[in-house]
Amino acid sequence: MSLRKTLTLPRFGFAARDRSFRNLVTSTCRYHQTKTNTQEESVNSSEHDSFNSKISIDFELTREAYKSKDTLELLRSLVVFKLCSYDILVDKNKEIIDLSRKLLGQKMFEQFMKMTFYGQFVAGEDHQSIRPVVQKNQAYGVGAVLDYSVEEDLSQEEAERKEMESCMSTSEKESPGVDHREKKFTAHRRFGDRREGVTSARTYFYADEAKCDQHMETFLNCIKASGGSSEDGFSAIKMTALGRPQFLLQFSEVLVKWRRFFSFLASKQGKDGMEVLEQKLDLEQLQMCLARLGAEGNIQSFFSDGRLHSSGIVDMLDWNRLIDERMKISDLLVVPNLQTGQLEPLLSRFTEEEERQMKRMLQRLDVLAKHAVENGVRLMVDAEQTYFQPAISRLTVEMKRSFNRDKAVVFNTYQCYLKLSRREGWCFAAKLVRGAYMYQERSRAAEIGYEDPINPDYESTNRMYHRCLDYVLEEIQRNKKVNVMVASHNLDTVKHTLRRMNEMGLQPTDKKVCFGQLLGMCDQISFPLAQAGFPVYKYVPYGPVNEVIPYLSRRAQENRGFMKGVQMERELLWKELMRRLSSGQILYTPPV
Repeated sequence: MSLRKTLTLPRFGFAARDRSFRNLVTSTCRYHQTKTNTQEESVNSSEHDSFNSKISIDFELTREAYKSKDTLELLRSLVVFKLCSYDILVDKNKEIIDLSRKLLGQKMFEQFMKMTFYGQFVAGEDHQSIRPVVQKNQAYGVGAVLDYSVEEDLSQEEAERKEMESCMSTSEKESPGVDHREKKFTAHRRFGDRREGVTSARTYFYADEAKCDQHMETFLNCIKASGGSSEDGFSAIKMTALGRPQFLLQFSEVLVKWRRFFSFLASKQGKDGMEVLEQKLDLEQLQMCLARLGAEGNIQSFFSDGRLHSSGIVDMLDWNRLIDERMKISDLLVVPNLQTGQLEPLLSRFTEEEERQMKRMLQRLDVLAKHAVENGVRLMVDAEQTYFQPAISRLTVEMKRSFNRDKAVVFNTYQCYLKLSRREGWCFAAKLVRGAYMYQERSRAAEIGYEDPINPDYESTNRMYHRCLDYVLEEIQRNKKVNVMVASHNLDTVKHTLRRMNEMGLQPTDKKVCFGQLLGMCDQISFPLAQAGFPVYKYVPYGPVNEVIPYLSRRAQENRGFMKGVQMERELLWKELMRRLSSGQILYTPPV
């Protein structure tokens, strides 16, 4: 598909972002219900059940947890998880893979991988070959988030070179140091290889616009495959695959600076001690201050025609109107300078090609969202590094504004726009994850010299995750246009969700709370939840064997990193294997 021939620029508005989840570290059995008062069952039964039925799941009942697996699949899981526990095998996995390929030959190597690691974590090579796995899981109530997991096999040097070239503007290359950029939002060669220290997220490096078009076509094929293989399926996308990351860096810096400016104005009106979303500015004072900074036009008009929620007052959610109507995308990249009292461009100049590249990224997003709607598929926008995330979050919200009017089509990872979605009447949809970039982000912040964006420890992250989850669940209780995916392998988090849902009277059949885990992991959580009536989804990677090797390498590292959880999974697998052996079901085949 040629963007130049078929697309027009989507009408996106832009604004400083609200307070987000702070880098949430990108997170079987039988089901029964007990009535609190059985004597009332006959009175308004359906309504009564919705408020008084309790969710109760036994995550150690292996017969139910693994009823979709034959015995060979159980054995494969045990072997793969055991191999992942040996440090030397994980540390040397690339060398071992290369040696195996040489000794076995390409054909036998691929067959070996399909019998072991590839077969455990990857659904197949293409859209057709993944259907059996997707349809089998769906028969047991587990849907799919399709994720094409092919990555370039770049050296560290190549990755760093590509990152530096794609994250620096022409202005920065020609006149280093002229533009006063913040350290966090500028490229640094030491951290140019964004794969370093990341075990659970695929990474894209910009090559050219044609490559971005190829990525878009891949995502379009994924959307079509998801629509054809499962009901209410998902397709995962990454924004760094769809355009030059320079734009995401620049736009993120602008959004952060405008938010700081809003907080500065709030402090001038004596409201600096309040939460960001509770700060409300007097419009007349705001007009005078912006006029002194050189803002043009009647700012009052930005908040007229019923768009201002309280007469004469501006809050963070109204703030978008200030930079909503600019004609050129590069005109968005202006920031207030409190020293000079002027609005200044982030960079001294933009080339025409840079302007076109920014537009194409937005056009690709628009195409993907439209195709998702046409195919009945939901888009899952993956979280990325904190220096990209403000822009990613803001662009995702604009997609939600356009495409989430009647139902949740576009999902992202942040809760900051719940109040905005409530005010404007569109469906809020979020995926909550703990994250994938902790070690890389912490190292980058320490070396470059900006505030560490990561929680101090895992327990702090857990507490924050649960607070954010509680916040969204409470919003679901009030507002049925809210949806959340709890993307977690942490059993305590799953139990916390069930407990809070019981307390709030939320039911699995409401289909407002769904769960997500990776294919090949945590079946003892996924399948019991599905049997209890929850929408449950597996992230389903696919792609040719040789091209998903980087993905498989990370899966091995991740399994080692979460050995506590994997150890419990291994124990349950052994328990089920012994149960089948003792009951004469060693040749068990799942019913279809």
